[in-house]
Amino acid sequence: MVNAADTTALKADLIAEARRLGFAACGIAPAAEDPLRAARLEQWLGEGLHGSMEWMESRAHHRRSPQGLWPEAHRVIALGMSYAPASPAQVMHGDASRGQISVYAQGADYHDTVKKALKHLARWLVAEAARRGLGEAGVKVFVDTAPVMEKPLGEAAGLGWQGKHTNLVSREHGSWLFLGSIYTTLDLPLDQPGTDRCGSCNACQVACPTAAFPAPYRLDARRCISYLTIEHKGPVAEEFRRALGNRIYGCDDCLAACPWNKFADAAHAMRAFLPRAELAAPRLADLLTLDDAGFRKLFSGSPIKRIGRDRFVRNCLYAAGNSGDAALLPQVRALAADPDPTVADAARWALAELAA
Repeated sequence: MVNAADTTALKADLIAEARRLGFAACGIAPAAEDPLRAARLEQWLGEGLHGSMEWMESRAHHRRSPQGLWPEAHRVIALGMSYAPASPAQVMHGDASRGQISVYAQGADYHDTVKKALKHLARWLVAEAARRGLGEAGVKVFVDTAPVMEKPLGEAAGLGWQGKHTNLVSREHGSWLFLGSIYTTLDLPLDQPGTDRCGSCNACQVACPTAAFPAPYRLDARRCISYLTIEHKGPVAEEFRRALGNRIYGCDDCLAACPWNKFADAAHAMRAFLPRAELAAPRLADLLTLDDAGFRKLFSGSPIKRIGRDRFVRNCLYAAGNSGDAALLPQVRALAADPDPTVADAARWALAELAA
């Protein structure tokens, strides 16, 4: 019979192994459904605040709870890997003739890095449970692309709390954590849920260039620059184009504004997430000349590759239009005849802005 001392010892060693593999945070949450969490998801989807992210709605029954996705799960091992920037320059918009890429996408693709570490940890857990006579441990690992509510599960596991910008905030790592999870059949001891420590602060709400927060703790993805530059297909509505500034992939404004980031230490970040020189502040003039082959070569091993050349060049054209840099006119004009209608539309808009 498994006793509490056995699982407590296993949990302690699990956390140590997670640290060794590069995870900065680890906690245990129940896999059962949380009615409040499920109700908030249904309300968000019902109001259409997820925009065109149809997969959020189509698999909502799996997102309601870990057991909705895998009924045999007893616990969720929630994990966070730091990507805290070493320099404030990484989250500033800087020279308008250069594109601004979100901090998380300036280095290696986190999907690959986090999943590799999760698989190592899951294999370790299965082997250790068997070695200690705790039975056969079932495990499943997830990073981002599965129907898993990583942020509320991270809060339930004590990694932090969902801040007013709806992202997880950690007292030790601020807003700079990649989240992953291991679902398991083991009955590991639970952690206390995170406590909301936002207080009266509204820095993240004020920082948003497009007013994407209709209220604290609520995000309208349809107005979010990260959504518009990454998930949204087709032309971006004209009301948001100037607000994009030179952001060509994602946006860090609400994350960077959080005062808890003063405790985040870049020394805890994985080396894989250090910025690649060519992605830290790329010249728009170079990016506007990318064809499909050039795009795939430049962004090999980067999460940016998943949006494809056309959507990325669309973003760069909006940035060019906002730059005020007449030197970009030749590249912009060439794209006005691009085979992709969205790229061509963005080029025409940029030409009009540069001529204004």
